[in-house]
Amino acid sequence: MRGALAVLLTATVRADRDSPLPDWGGGYLTTYLDNDLFGHSDRDYTSGARMSWISSNRDVADLGSVQRMLRRLSGDEESFAIFKAVTGFEDPHDVQYNFGCSLTQLMFTPENGAPYFQPAGERRYAGWLGLGFSLHVKDDRILNSIELTAGTIGPNALGEPAQDFVHDVRGLAKFNGWDDQIPNEITADLSFVQKRRSDLLKRDRGLFRIDGLTEWGGRLGTFRTAVHAGGFFRAGFHLPPDFTDPRLSDTAYSNLYFDTDDPYVGNWSVYCLFGATGRGVVRDATLDGPLFNDFETGNDREPFVGEVFCGAGLRYRQVELSYVHTWRSQEYKEQRGGVSDFGSVALRLRF
Repeated sequence: MRGALAVLLTATVRADRDSPLPDWGGGYLTTYLDNDLFGHSDRDYTSGARMSWISSNRDVADLGSVQRMLRRLSGDEESFAIFKAVTGFEDPHDVQYNFGCSLTQLMFTPENGAPYFQPAGERRYAGWLGLGFSLHVKDDRILNSIELTAGTIGPNALGEPAQDFVHDVRGLAKFNGWDDQIPNEITADLSFVQKRRSDLLKRDRGLFRIDGLTEWGGRLGTFRTAVHAGGFFRAGFHLPPDFTDPRLSDTAYSNLYFDTDDPYVGNWSVYCLFGATGRGVVRDATLDGPLFNDFETGNDREPFVGEVFCGAGLRYRQVELSYVHTWRSQEYKEQRGGVSDFGSVALRLRF
């Protein structure tokens, strides 16, 4: 298994350092799946899927040209001065590097899928598909993640066939109004997230531990422009030594904890987690429509969105499975029922 994955990810040769590709090797492969069917509904943010790969700790010399470009925003010694000042590294020279890539698809639908047109006052049909390249820089208490994402919104995002496939498998009725979805448009986004170890939540009693992270970040782009702040904590036995994103997010990856590359403790882990996030939204193409096309979605976006989440995870050796349920406040003024909820499943493999 490990050999097959190595061959798959390294392709045929080591990348030249002038290449846009980094020097591949061992790391984490994580699959995320969000779906509101876990909350017994099928509307608004109805589904999301993401596959992300992130390397183990690597040297600067292993970075490709895309990642070297992202270094200017990372807070290390090659960063712009403003990023060195705000990211909080005590010594920008004493950091570790990881790089990653991701493929993400998001889907949004109205509540009533029977009409062959967009139902008035409900969420506009929309799909988005994005390919991301990321750099992660960390010391013993801080992680900075930067991801550059190129994508498309509209029929080219394949939202309709993806939803039809899931509904066929589960024997559910298809949604008929996809012809009224948001039209095609290329998107480009840049995301930055900083995570900090929360020592106030760090407790260690032998096998049982409690740890926590706080985070803040922003995204600037034609698909979504927003800022956020929040955090989460975990409690359990043999906690995995990582700061894995428990849900599909702008920079959702798995990674070993801060500046360590230590192996897991024991063969198994079991834990629970709880967290909350507040978000200020300046632009969301699924609610505001394409940036360069005159298209009315019929939705009036809310500028502030909050959410809370809780869940649990289980690890055996190099494989980890978790489930998290999220409750999210109203995202647009016409939204029925106020709070929406959905579940997130994440499957992680370290190799």
